[in-house]
Amino acid sequence: MAYLIIFFRIMTILPMFLALTLLTGRRKIGELPVFDFLSLITVAAVVGADIAEPKVEHLPTAFAVVIIMLMHYLYSVVIIKNRWVGNLLTFEPIVVIENGQFVKGNLKKLRYSIDNILSMLREKDVFDVGEVEFAIVESSGQLSVLKKTQYLPMTPNVAKVDTGYKGLSLPVVVEGEIYSENLERLALSEEWLKDQLESSQIHALDEVFFAAVNAEGKLYISRGLNESKGVHSLRH
Repeated sequence: MAYLIIFFRIMTILPMFLALTLLTGRRKIGELPVFDFLSLITVAAVVGADIAEPKVEHLPTAFAVVIIMLMHYLYSVVIIKNRWVGNLLTFEPIVVIENGQFVKGNLKKLRYSIDNILSMLREKDVFDVGEVEFAIVESSGQLSVLKKTQYLPMTPNVAKVDTGYKGLSLPVVVEGEIYSENLERLALSEEWLKDQLESSQIHALDEVFFAAVNAEGKLYISRGLNESKGVHSLRH
């Protein structure tokens, strides 16, 4: 009888566990945001106790899994809809190397040592810090690296060609909201931005999903696609 109970619990709990995992999106386990990771650990602990011990009541366990799934869903909606709350509840990307120089204050904030960063750089096939223009620790804990222009693939350095400075693009509109602080950093005005949008036949901010200005002062605009326009569907 105990074996039938365990079998029944596995058949009912695992689909719920699968649903929660799918809610986290197409990300590797090592790239999960903190709340996603905590949700999976909590559900795993609850499910493990339910399966391993037939004396534990099953319905309260199933109820707990459903509640955790609902909390996870509401959390994901809130951080998408409200960027201020999202910044409070998630880790923000932090620059650890800027213009080829370590940002010591940010390393202290992250409690990362130089050895930590050097190890992460080697994982990106970067063995010389002098090649790095920017390095950013993302909210997932992964390191993103922008090499100096002369060390990028098809290196102008090998061809002995002079290269210009390549900086970071700064977002100026995200989901219809103007980032005034970034405009000020770029010494640009909202009037300039609206003129640029008008010249691209965009007459309202809510038509803009994302817009950014690169180091050359060029404005990139994405209206955003509701779905992929690709002709062929990808299969696995």
